[in-house]
Amino acid sequence: MNMDTNYTTCSYLLFFTFITIFLLRRLFSSSSRRDGLPPGPRGLPILGHMHLLRSSLPRSLQALAQTYGPLMTIRIGSLRVLVVSDSDTAKQILKTHDPDFASKFVFGPRQFNVYKGSEFFNAPYGPYWRFMKKLCMTKLFAGYQLDRFVDIREEETLTLLRSLVERSKNKEACNLGLEFTALTTKILSKMVMGKRCSQNSNLPIEIRKIVSDIMACATRFGFMELFGPLRDLDVFGNGKKLRSSIWRYDELVEKILKEYETEKSKDKEVKDKDIVDILLDTYNDPKAELKLTMNQIKFFILELFMASLDTTSAALQWTMTELINNPDIFTKIRDEIRSALGTTYRLIKESDLQKLPYLQAAIKETLRLHPVGPLLRRESNTDMKINGYDVKSGTKIFINAYGIMRDPTTYKDPDKFIPERFLVVEENIERKMGYYQQYMLELKGQDVNYLAFGSGRRGCLGASHASLVLSLTIASLVQCFNWTVKGDKDKFKIILPTGFSASGTAGGSSLTCSPELCFDPFGHKIE
Repeated sequence: MNMDTNYTTCSYLLFFTFITIFLLRRLFSSSSRRDGLPPGPRGLPILGHMHLLRSSLPRSLQALAQTYGPLMTIRIGSLRVLVVSDSDTAKQILKTHDPDFASKFVFGPRQFNVYKGSEFFNAPYGPYWRFMKKLCMTKLFAGYQLDRFVDIREEETLTLLRSLVERSKNKEACNLGLEFTALTTKILSKMVMGKRCSQNSNLPIEIRKIVSDIMACATRFGFMELFGPLRDLDVFGNGKKLRSSIWRYDELVEKILKEYETEKSKDKEVKDKDIVDILLDTYNDPKAELKLTMNQIKFFILELFMASLDTTSAALQWTMTELINNPDIFTKIRDEIRSALGTTYRLIKESDLQKLPYLQAAIKETLRLHPVGPLLRRESNTDMKINGYDVKSGTKIFINAYGIMRDPTTYKDPDKFIPERFLVVEENIERKMGYYQQYMLELKGQDVNYLAFGSGRRGCLGASHASLVLSLTIASLVQCFNWTVKGDKDKFKIILPTGFSASGTAGGSSLTCSPELCFDPFGHKIE
């Protein structure tokens, strides 16, 4: 009996061992092989591939693509995405099949957003998104509207320069991160709600504080809260804090919108309309193609601030960091400014920017190396094949713009700062397209090898405005000051709202420098 019992026990042990090994192999193997999806690394139960992802998600995905190819499958907790890492595959999604991938999936704590369902930037491709895109292209961010804001951009640049001139005279260092944040906040606040800002000079600061709190709450969510089993439980209270911050914003913007409505009822004809004026006109228009809701207007304004403030400030910091790291390039830009202005040397203006191709090339090179949107999000609207693999409707996709813009097959020495790579001689004489016009087209994603502002239908609507702010600010700082860095200029990082580092650099401080005045924009030339 003992021998029979031992034999039976051994048989059961062998059977369960075999089943366990079989199940573990299934769990750890890539699910893409079973589903006809592209290959990917072996994942862990529940966690997926979180153990392979560092804080710099774009860099992690770029490294994995070297093993698993330009189209691979990644699972982050419960979220499964396809990752595109080369321009040829990106072209299929952003150009060839653009309408079929015109939706974006939400990569963040959406369940705690009190405006859920009212988003535009992350809205599905449908009537509301198309209506708002048309409104942005024809009224909100049209060329003539951006031209109207030129005074705001130049005025706030002068305010920044006054502050820096005083610091230079007093031999004080300045935190450029804080200076750029203040600059971008005031510019955008006056564009969006200029009337209220003229009556309340503290409004931009108040808005910035609330938006910063909202984004800080969003960055506190960890992997497990976003994609793992804790995503619906709010164990650490971050969801509650996020809701509270958004409600504070709602209270503020509700008051502002009521003040606008009150003024409109008194004076029907409003001149020099800001963005809120245009949104409320659309809201009150009985002939509008689509009836906006107040929640949609409120969230659209919030999205503008969240999408613009930190990204523009980060791009300004990165550009100054690269120029300070490369003094020869800094000097070339200053020489170009002097040459463009000629004998009547004065402070640079927006109207002079198209005469500065080397400056534009330096900014473009900065955005190639340090894109503020390193991962483009898309979601398929229909079933199709990409690179021979089945991509079903609803499939979520990351396009690794960071990796594509550092592809050694496209860019020689891709990790080096070389503005000259973008200084091409214009060959098409018949079209008479100058470098500046070509530069603006490339910023809007016409070339899928360069995706600093995305591409296709979901490309960045604020690319032109951001380019103007970047160009004018950097040109002014190069023209007027020499810069000495305090601390390690290579160690500051940009945190995305999702909690992932866009740059992957160490440290956490902003760029702190001492400005040395070499051209006084309010007086006379120093040197």
